Amino acid sequence: MFKRKSHKSLRLKHLAIAAICSQLILSGCASVVAVGAASTAASSASDRRTVGTQIDDKTMEARVSSAIDTIPNIDDNSAISIHVYNGQVLLTGQANQAFLIDEAERKATSIMNVKRVHNQIRLGSPIPASSTMHDIWLGTKIRTLMGTNERVPLLKLDLIVEDSEVFIMGKLTRKEALAAVDVARNVKGVTKVVRVLELTD
Repeated sequence: MFKRKSHKSLRLKHLAIAAICSQLILSGCASVVAVGAASTAASSASDRRTVGTQIDDKTMEARVSSAIDTIPNIDDNSAISIHVYNGQVLLTGQANQAFLIDEAERKATSIMNVKRVHNQIRLGSPIPASSTMHDIWLGTKIRTLMGTNERVPLLKLDLIVEDSEVFIMGKLTRKEALAAVDVARNVKGVTKVVRVLELTD
């Protein structure tokens, strides 16, 4: 995932992450962080994409980010994140001008081998650090619940939370997709669940 932020927004994101981690440690939940790190390491091997495709997706993220960087005034008026799974590009975040949202999609679409662009950028100002902290908490809660649900292959999907909206990417069966969505939508505070999935059956 690539996050394109102004320097001020990026600093706030880092402060938010530090704050939430401190809360976890103080509350005796540091093990959740450790489990999350272990899950991340294991997910690469469990991924339903080939290693080559995973590398291609990371390269594509960088290329899309570089292309969006060329849009005039984009840094001062937006906070856009880029996620790629099996050649499908998901754009999330905020931009305060509709033109920037459309232009970001156009730039992403122009990159070679992009299969489809899912433009989920919202019109508005970048979210504050407090909202980012809430997103981190929601993501941790959802991943924990998914990890204990035998119907959900947590290590075979990507979960993104942006301003209380949840985006699920991956290659899943229909039953797995329904189970993952069901877990996410029933977490208090989630306002919307968006599927960006390739169904394998």
